[in-house]
Amino acid sequence: MIEYIKRQDLDTIKYNKCVEKALQSKVYAFSWYLDIVADHWDVLVLEDYKAVMPIPWKKKYGIKYSTQPDFSQQLGVFSPEKIAKADILEFLNKIPKSFLKVTLNLNVKDTSLKQLTILKNHIIVLDKSYLEIKKTFSKGRKHAIKVAEKNQLEVLPITLDKLLEIYTKNYDYKIAKNILKDLENYCLENSKSEVLGVFKEGLLLGGGLFIKSNNSITYLFAAFSDKGRTFQASSFLISSILKKYEKTGIIFDFEGGNKPSIGKFYRSFGAKEELYSCFKRTFL
Repeated sequence: MIEYIKRQDLDTIKYNKCVEKALQSKVYAFSWYLDIVADHWDVLVLEDYKAVMPIPWKKKYGIKYSTQPDFSQQLGVFSPEKIAKADILEFLNKIPKSFLKVTLNLNVKDTSLKQLTILKNHIIVLDKSYLEIKKTFSKGRKHAIKVAEKNQLEVLPITLDKLLEIYTKNYDYKIAKNILKDLENYCLENSKSEVLGVFKEGLLLGGGLFIKSNNSITYLFAAFSDKGRTFQASSFLISSILKKYEKTGIIFDFEGGNKPSIGKFYRSFGAKEELYSCFKRTFL
């Protein structure tokens, strides 16, 4: 039996344990993460937390709707055991009809449902040495890293504010900076993140925010200046992280790749494409 449980009534310990041990485990589904990124969220729970599906939601002009929160690529059904297609459909059918519109990205294990829109992500399993991983890089990516090394770039810890300054000066697309700051503050206090910058002779060229969870590290946010692009700072940063976590078995999650140019860039590191899906429903 699937039950709809409000956030305030949730058994947080059982919920997080289910997410942690789930075959589909993603950092976005933990209660602490959703508390930060979602306006509101409740959960569909199968029996005694055998499987869970978080339902983030908002309310506007008196209308309730469920939508994917910022900085959370995938949600969906999470379970330590394999979930059948029929079970996933049952979860989706249990989303209350009081949500007049639903747009939710499900996780990679939910792609058997043909009526869903299929999206792309990219990952690398860091179970080999960096030299072995580098062999899978494209010629262009190897050349880019040589350019970065020739320019004597270095990777050092920075603050998120410094990274956001780079973003503000070089990008037009607005992001939820306050949510990103709250995420970083929590992760920093709980040793779940790194903010790394790429420098050339003391000049910050850009950098990235990496979130750690279970057996994965997610490339959650990045920003680079024009000079950073010229000196291949992005390639250098990613290769540095791959080198740092070589032979650990950790999954490096690029958290993206739907745009052809971005997907091509990630695959140039030897990243494998994984699929996830988007579920949409409307009564409007």
